[in-house]
Amino acid sequence: MTNTSKTVMMPIAGMSCASCQIHVERALRETAGVSDAQVNLMNHRARITYDPSVAHPEQLIGAVRGAGYDASMPEEHGGHDHNDEGDESTLKVRAFAAIIGGAAAMLFSMPLMHGHANLFDRALLSVLPWLYQIPHAVLAYLLLAMTLVGMFWAGGAIYRGAWKAALHGTSNMNTLVSLGTLAAFAYSAVATIAPSVFLKHGLHPDVYYESVLLILGFLLLGKWLEARAKHRTLDALEAFAKMQPSTARVLENGQEVEVPLASVQSGNILIVRPGERIPVDGVVTAGASSVDESLITGESIPVTRAVGDKLIGGSVNYDGALTYRATSIGTDSVLGQMLRLMEEAQSSKAPMQQLTDRVSAIFVPVVLVLALLTFILWAWLDPVGGFSRAFAVAVAVLVIACPCAMGLAVPAALMVAIGRGAQMGILFKGGESVERLAQIDTVVLDKTGTLTAGKPVIVAAHPANGWNEQDLLAIAASLEQQSEHPLAHAVLMKAQDEGVQLSPVAGLRIVPGKGVTGMVNEQAVAAGNAALMRDLNVTIPATITADSSATPLHIAVDRVYRGRLDAEDVLRPGVKTAIKTLHALGLKTVMLTGDSRQAAERIGHESGIDQIRAELLPDAKLAAIRELQAGGGKVAMIGDGINDAAALAQADAGLAIGTGTDLAREAGDAILLRGEPQQIVDAILLARQTVRVMRQNLGWALAYNVLGIPIAAGVLYPLLGILLNPVIASAAMALSSVSVLSNSLRLRSFKP
Repeated sequence: MTNTSKTVMMPIAGMSCASCQIHVERALRETAGVSDAQVNLMNHRARITYDPSVAHPEQLIGAVRGAGYDASMPEEHGGHDHNDEGDESTLKVRAFAAIIGGAAAMLFSMPLMHGHANLFDRALLSVLPWLYQIPHAVLAYLLLAMTLVGMFWAGGAIYRGAWKAALHGTSNMNTLVSLGTLAAFAYSAVATIAPSVFLKHGLHPDVYYESVLLILGFLLLGKWLEARAKHRTLDALEAFAKMQPSTARVLENGQEVEVPLASVQSGNILIVRPGERIPVDGVVTAGASSVDESLITGESIPVTRAVGDKLIGGSVNYDGALTYRATSIGTDSVLGQMLRLMEEAQSSKAPMQQLTDRVSAIFVPVVLVLALLTFILWAWLDPVGGFSRAFAVAVAVLVIACPCAMGLAVPAALMVAIGRGAQMGILFKGGESVERLAQIDTVVLDKTGTLTAGKPVIVAAHPANGWNEQDLLAIAASLEQQSEHPLAHAVLMKAQDEGVQLSPVAGLRIVPGKGVTGMVNEQAVAAGNAALMRDLNVTIPATITADSSATPLHIAVDRVYRGRLDAEDVLRPGVKTAIKTLHALGLKTVMLTGDSRQAAERIGHESGIDQIRAELLPDAKLAAIRELQAGGGKVAMIGDGINDAAALAQADAGLAIGTGTDLAREAGDAILLRGEPQQIVDAILLARQTVRVMRQNLGWALAYNVLGIPIAAGVLYPLLGILLNPVIASAAMALSSVSVLSNSLRLRSFKP
């Protein structure tokens, strides 16, 4: 992939099964300039990565159309309305019309059957004697006309899809259904128009008009139920997409002006009244209120927001008026990034789907060959049943095969799980991320901001060499005033409480994992851990290095040691319970931190962590992850997403504490929006349940086809006398896809 690569989401039309998905992917990947293409059968979208200097959207659309399908221009955020109520209602009407027509055709076909020996036939004769008085030819031609209308009106899209595929040398589910129903119709039409063709060969001119209509009806019924289920799987994404209001109140020259959301610019001053939804991200400049961020962070309890606090676009303002300055808008906002991450995740593929893709690529051609062999074998081995039975069995084989169930097995579960995770404040990066997280056996946690609240406070000062506490605090706070580290905030808060005056700092340099250096009052000042002092050849007096469970911040001026500030952090609420639950799930826990051993052991023992490794630089954390993996461990790393970037990337699954706004940059394999310890447990349990549902779906889809096709071919007939009617086969085919989707939808109600 080049540095200029671009990724777009392109809507695809005309796909009906996993085979279609494979054909579209292949066509896109063979297009010059395309480095990757992943097609999602659930939301009918392709995620395409390409070099815009080589390929253009028009070429991508042309490649899709060349494969026999249709595409439209790539979408920007905002086109998230996946509900197509018109198509869904049309499917419903056509499905029930075809089924009712098929039932009527079955009724009118009864007098045409050879003999009237069965109980139903005799009962019908007594109830509707007039039906049996209609000439057979009239009934046959009536059925022919009714079936022809039903095929064109109800099944037109199916036949068009099969024809398009044939023109491009491919095949799909439409191919199987079209061949089965057209063969049944052609057989019946010849039996109606020229029955002598059958009679002179000693065959009865049977008709299968009811089978044609009922096969189409059950297929359309399955598609309708499938469409309803698909819409439910997309509920979470649609809910997020609808969270932004269409307008915003902007303060211009002291006056409130209501403007379209698209015209809001970063830096604008906005006003939000009680009960309104917050339009875009920003920082409060006036007012205080309770804000409901539940749909974004999964936190059900409203949070207090006052001057200086951040607001997330899409959240709901409860009880106070707020004035705030817009910061991030559009795709750069938290909501915009969440939508992008969710769309990318739902368009990704889990490794488990690779098996499905390989099977789907050859599925339809194999079924066509099996249907032909079935017909030949039955015609040869069953001279009594003859051509008619062989034909019916071959049609049953064609219509029972269902590549849809296999194509939907993994993405259906994945989409529901990613939506459910987002509702819980957990953003998964994709299908592979979910699978990897489900397989981990070791959980590695950073300390500051993960196990602890990340808001340490200075609890003691230990000046040296004649310095006093005020001098030590003043020089440290002056140096730290441009740093974003939690310890820097602790020092600044202490200085503010003590009323200490700060001096300007110049040449600030952050030393990763060690501390900061800079110039204050023309003096070279350093603040950090013991490793930084060693690098600067600064000796820490023995009187200063007494054991302490606090985190030490050593201060040196012009390479002379001047003292130490002690900071203490507290455990996050729920850490002990979360660690205990991880242990109950059979997971080993490890803490990796750059903090002092005494401080690390205090937090580690208090939380119940199995193994504690302290005083580690970022490269040592990375080495520790590799060491655990070399021992056969499947490791999940939980960190802040910036300082622990290398460790997050190395781990089998990386979970980033995502409380900032640049979610995409901080993402490992998943983002825990609230950063609460319980979310670690929730993410693992959801991933495990998702993989379990994926396996159930795949097992059902594969078992259905492995067992269903042979049964339809008649393998049970010699022993048990069982043959599947083509109508029953088509109903079973529709049921298979609906079963897979229904099983996936159970994840919507997942609760840890």
